[in-house]
Amino acid sequence: MVIGIDGNEANVKHRVGSGQYAFELLHQFAKSEKYHFLVYLKDKPLFDLPKESVNFKYKVFGPKRLWTQFALPISLTFSLSRHSAGQKPDVFFSMTHYGPRFSKVPYVVTIHDLSYLRYPEMFKKNDLYQLTNWTKYSVKNAAHIIAVSQTTKDDIVKNYHVSPSKITVTYEGYDENRFEPQPKSKVESVKSKYKIKEGYIIFVGTLQPRKNLERLLEAFSSLVHRSSNSQTMNYELRTMNLVIVGKKGWMYDQIFEKVKMLKLQDSVIFTDYVPDVDLPALISGAQAYILPSLWEGFGLPVIEAQACGVPVVVSNASSLPEIVGDSGILIDPNSADSIASGIKNVLTNNQTRSDLVEKGFENIKRFSWEKCAKETLQVLEKIASN
Repeated sequence: MVIGIDGNEANVKHRVGSGQYAFELLHQFAKSEKYHFLVYLKDKPLFDLPKESVNFKYKVFGPKRLWTQFALPISLTFSLSRHSAGQKPDVFFSMTHYGPRFSKVPYVVTIHDLSYLRYPEMFKKNDLYQLTNWTKYSVKNAAHIIAVSQTTKDDIVKNYHVSPSKITVTYEGYDENRFEPQPKSKVESVKSKYKIKEGYIIFVGTLQPRKNLERLLEAFSSLVHRSSNSQTMNYELRTMNLVIVGKKGWMYDQIFEKVKMLKLQDSVIFTDYVPDVDLPALISGAQAYILPSLWEGFGLPVIEAQACGVPVVVSNASSLPEIVGDSGILIDPNSADSIASGIKNVLTNNQTRSDLVEKGFENIKRFSWEKCAKETLQVLEKIASN
């Protein structure tokens, strides 16, 4: 069986979200000797993508002008209609929302979340148009759909009126070789690199409105300033830093303005994108991981933080209660007071911290990229055989 794959989400330097998902699945697929994989790319594969083998090949084609956001699925259709190296896919897998247009090859598409339907005002106009219209097309015409959480599956059924039998949930995983508690020496080294002098809580994710960082800043400000004005408050709270890890996405200017308005310049550290080699130690050194997001399809950094032995404070919205269960503190993302209370609880209660760390290690046993890839290949094989 030949499986065609759109690998472009993985073929970028700074991977987050769906890019990390695509990258990890390609590496898992490359280990399989049961299937033949033909990975379609607009550019030559980056050095850290899987190497070609008898069963795993890349198909690089252009010209680049065909690979605009809107032409990508159409270009894939043209390529899929041709035989490549004597092979033609029996099934095609798009690891993000966009399937090939008018394809004669049956395809499976992964839907990560439908946040653009819930919070359209938080997306740029062009991105919103693309997500709204092309996801609708892909969902309608796909032979099968993969959702990264039950929450996303329920959203697809509700908004696109798709039969639940057409959707399979495959949870994401985490890199077990990278994300684990790091030695103190590595933590201190990475703290020095990013000029972190005190204790800190950490957020990891792309800077965009949906991540709810402005309200997080309000919550953090209330903790820091209240502690500074009280002799009885914990010293750690008075000196705590908030480290925000992630590249700039869109509509992020207000986040930086909020820091100035709340006079948090000395307490908030923006690292921008952090290389893979630094991230586990940076997470491991944190007193807590905080994700106050308004909507998440899965929330990959949450289980990465738990794997590093860090207690998590996350929204009680979307998929996060499903992914975290009772292994984290759930807060109301619409309330700065709730966010602040959750953070304070985990920072000032040693027993709570200890319990959450232990529950976190137990929770992550549910997730692995190997399991995700295996379940995905089962779906692809079923569609190809039909």
